[in-house]
Amino acid sequence: MKTMTCRQLGGPCDLAHRGETHDDVINAQDQHLKQAEKEGDEAHLPARKEMKGRWRHPKKSLGWYRQMQADFAALPED
Repeated sequence: MKTMTCRQLGGPCDLAHRGETHDDVINAQDQHLKQAEKEGDEAHLPARKEMKGRWRHPKKSLGWYRQMQADFAALPED
């Protein structure tokens, strides 16, 4: 299990997301950003917009995805 924060994933806060894989924390970040948008959190809207773009254009966002994969792999286990 490893932890990445919203900020490490491109967001504005330090909420921790834990997961066994980088995909786990990316999906947790996506859910966090969706909830923040639903609650009207203006600080998270730019990150939410970027995340939506990545889901819609995965090939275009492969660089970001690979960077998150590498960043996750470099983290120590919790």
